Amino acid sequence: MGAIAIAVILGIVEGLTEFIPVSSTGHLIVVGDLLGFTGPKASTFEVAIQLGAILSVVVLYRKRFLALIPGVPSFHQGSGSTLEGWSGLWLLIVATIPAGLVGYAAHGFIKAHLFRPITVSWALLIGGIGILIAEKFTARRASHSIDTVTLTQAFGIGLFQALSVWPGTSRAAATIVGGLLLGLDRKGAAEFSFLMAVPIMVAATGYDFLKLHAALTPQDMVQFGVGFVVSFMVALMAVATFIRMLSRWSLAPFGWYRIVAAPAFYLLTRGLAL
Repeated sequence: MGAIAIAVILGIVEGLTEFIPVSSTGHLIVVGDLLGFTGPKASTFEVAIQLGAILSVVVLYRKRFLALIPGVPSFHQGSGSTLEGWSGLWLLIVATIPAGLVGYAAHGFIKAHLFRPITVSWALLIGGIGILIAEKFTARRASHSIDTVTLTQAFGIGLFQALSVWPGTSRAAATIVGGLLLGLDRKGAAEFSFLMAVPIMVAATGYDFLKLHAALTPQDMVQFGVGFVVSFMVALMAVATFIRMLSRWSLAPFGWYRIVAAPAFYLLTRGLAL
């Protein structure tokens, strides 16, 4: 299969899965293996298309990000939201710290020991069960919107995000479950998950890309550019659709999907050196 076709397929997979609680890592591993696209170049490509997905959130939630600029009233919504100006910036910084520290300290160990079929499969399974438990315990409980996020909630969700350094856990799943358990409604938990994803993912993917981009050829850059654009466009649609779904349905289908996907992932990748 040609390089551009591979870029399109993987860009679609990344865009569809990055911000919903199903583990984009697991899906990219399986699809990349089926396409015969593995190794260091594939790892760098995944970084590039993740940046495309991140950009989609910045575009969709641009008003939210502009409202974080301190001292510019025209950007603020005037609603008393805690996610505006210095208050909002502090909340996102506090929410980012745990995963940033864990990821920095354990980066080498994670790459060397946790990118294995059995460890990723267990993460998929446990994450699916976690989603079902969170839905069960929060379904009838009073919950709050994203505009009421407190410092304690932000730090707590950040601790849940730190769990996602284990490949297969899904950053989106960890933070959305954390948000639900700490009192946010589904939409608020998902949207806070999207916002806090930007700094941590930019830092992680930017670090990896700076280390690896020197080995890329001009042909590689074309492939990566296509994947970036496809990932961005698909993620725009996926995030918007996901938020609409949460107003009607629970997260339980995603939990059951992960439980079914876990053994399937293991069977498809057990002979693969991830």
